[in-house]
Amino acid sequence: MTIDPVALTQDLIRCPSVTPADAGALGVLQRVLEQMGFTCTRLVFEEAGTDPVDNLYARLGTGSPNFCFAGHTDVVPVGDAAAWTVDPFAAEIINGKLYGRGTSDMKGAIAAFTSAVKSFLDRNGTPDGSISLLITGDEEGPSINGTRKVLDWMQANGEVIDACLVGEPTNPRVMGDMMKIGRRGSVTATLTAYGAQGHVAYPHLADNPLPRLTKALSMLADSPLDEGTPHFQPSTLAITTIDVGNPASNVIPAKGTAKFNIRFNDLHTPKSLEAHILDVLEEVGGTWDLKMAVSGEAFLTPPGALVATVAGAVTAVTGKTPELSTSGGTSDARFIKNFCPVVEFGLVGQTMHKVDEHVDVADIRTLAAIYDRVLADFFGKAAA
Repeated sequence: MTIDPVALTQDLIRCPSVTPADAGALGVLQRVLEQMGFTCTRLVFEEAGTDPVDNLYARLGTGSPNFCFAGHTDVVPVGDAAAWTVDPFAAEIINGKLYGRGTSDMKGAIAAFTSAVKSFLDRNGTPDGSISLLITGDEEGPSINGTRKVLDWMQANGEVIDACLVGEPTNPRVMGDMMKIGRRGSVTATLTAYGAQGHVAYPHLADNPLPRLTKALSMLADSPLDEGTPHFQPSTLAITTIDVGNPASNVIPAKGTAKFNIRFNDLHTPKSLEAHILDVLEEVGGTWDLKMAVSGEAFLTPPGALVATVAGAVTAVTGKTPELSTSGGTSDARFIKNFCPVVEFGLVGQTMHKVDEHVDVADIRTLAAIYDRVLADFFGKAAA
């Protein structure tokens, strides 16, 4: 019995699993995996002040190496439902394209994982090692009760993964364009400049913090952090808001606050960026408060065995040589990289998070064939 990745994608889409709701998506996947012989463990994590999140870890085999497919069944909200031309959770196929929230990001990839494993097992039997799936319901949300806690649970329970492929949509235009071998880090800074309130007619009796704030922001934004590296583009700093909260035109405010985000490459760490910001603030002078919220560290999986295996499978199936990229935002690979080498390859991402999200039906089947080839090459078994 084969598993049709398109039909399984449709079954998953029909579960409206908007973060943090599961809506039955993990149950759909669990039933299929258990029929294939996987041992499935459902892991629900919750912290005070956060929503509980349902996660799934499934493993076939007990030996090593353990090859892991990782992904998420949660999806972003629909947005303006009236702007969709189809029901976002009906999983309709129109003119060779499958529509629905999560088709690209990333229920299509999860279905392709599952189909590929079944095809591989049908040809080769259980490998000398293990195959696992780590599926979270918290990637599109705060990422507190998802992959990070599953990985901690795995470590506490002796579950070791030796290589991981994350199914995020990595291709900008067509299948085979790009795979991700790392990601930039992300840190958001909240910067507050303090002064003393006063009347605008008597500025010498006040201490206006806003000129200092704008000067510091200009210095930070106008000075390049670096020129990039062989695998990373230059780091960037983007000012996202400046807030004073002053309704009066004749009052100098006592403080002003700004936020900015830095997407940084592996030349930097959050600590080194904080030190850079503090140096600028010291040069400007005045009283400041700086808070740093780190979403993820920059990381790189250097070209090696795993990168070669995935890139080779992409080329074997599509005839294209994928670009080895570190572009884009963050993903749960930022947590997995602390446990094993990790790369990302999935569907075309042109419509992810958009109205009328969709993928070509043929691309889902192509992705399943690529994942099948990855398993074959990783375990040294016959390819399809």
